[in-house]
Amino acid sequence: MKTRLLFSALCLAFSVSTTPVWSGEGHDHGDAPPAATGNGPKRQPDGSVFLPKPAQRQIGVRTLAVESGELPKAMELNGKVVMDPNAGGKVQAIVAGRVTPGPRGLPLPGQKVGKGEVLAYVTPEVGGNSRSLAESRLRRLRELSDTVPRKMIEEAEAAVANEQLRAPVAGVVASANVVSGQVVEARETLFEIVNPERLMVEALAYDLTVTSDIAGAFITVGQQKLPLRLLGLARSLRDQALPLTFTGEGAALAELAVGQPLKVFVQSRSTVQGISIPTAALMKNPANQSIVWVKTAPERYEPRVVTVEPLDGANVAVTAGLQSGDRVTVRGASLINQIR
Repeated sequence: MKTRLLFSALCLAFSVSTTPVWSGEGHDHGDAPPAATGNGPKRQPDGSVFLPKPAQRQIGVRTLAVESGELPKAMELNGKVVMDPNAGGKVQAIVAGRVTPGPRGLPLPGQKVGKGEVLAYVTPEVGGNSRSLAESRLRRLRELSDTVPRKMIEEAEAAVANEQLRAPVAGVVASANVVSGQVVEARETLFEIVNPERLMVEALAYDLTVTSDIAGAFITVGQQKLPLRLLGLARSLRDQALPLTFTGEGAALAELAVGQPLKVFVQSRSTVQGISIPTAALMKNPANQSIVWVKTAPERYEPRVVTVEPLDGANVAVTAGLQSGDRVTVRGASLINQIR
């Protein structure tokens, strides 16, 4: 909305004259609008856009001279963020019981924990009668410690002892599915711990021939392109697709969350002739065709219908519609596309 209001104001500012028009004697036209000069941003009959230099500076238009070259063929795969099994883990209850907070209280999602830190306790044998009987039996066996085997006393102590739920690795609590006093079953997952800087990406390839010609892979995190390294591929299909596992490094990886869906751009060793341009330069015309805005004169921009292929997420490969030396608008293209 702010962008449209900005263009409306720009078009109005460049289309009106600053010279006042005075009415003749006996004619009061003080409310008459000023005469238009036609010097504002506007769409030409041939589809091009006239954009004066002051307007270009105000909306921050930037262009880039493109060059043709050999680009790697790429394929876009659906993927998601998964936990690194060597840098994350789950905390599960071994026995059924009631949960009580640990020394620092119950951890919250996003809280940092250390390896071996006690997160919570599980008190087994929930229920007043069974708990009381187990404690009474332990007291009785301790009084008869000189006559009963040590093994029986240890079994009785284990029956009333609280299970300690400890963090298996150092990291951040990704999820916490428990509250104080909650009754849990054995093997129930209560906490998940992850290392944000050691996450992994899993992609599904439905074309099995792609897996034998992978040269690199990329994902985009915000405006940043993050390279990935192939760890391996599964040897069994999942939903008629072959899972591929990638890993990456860098602070940008910590901005992702486990289970987050994303697009993985896998590049092969084969190449294609094309021109690399930023994804932000791609627009849509009224016919829903992919176009880019090419600067053909100091104040004239022309739309070009292009054919594109995926490249690395931040850029696309233009295989038709552009020539070497064209100045493509890489910033402010969406604003130019709105001028009518």
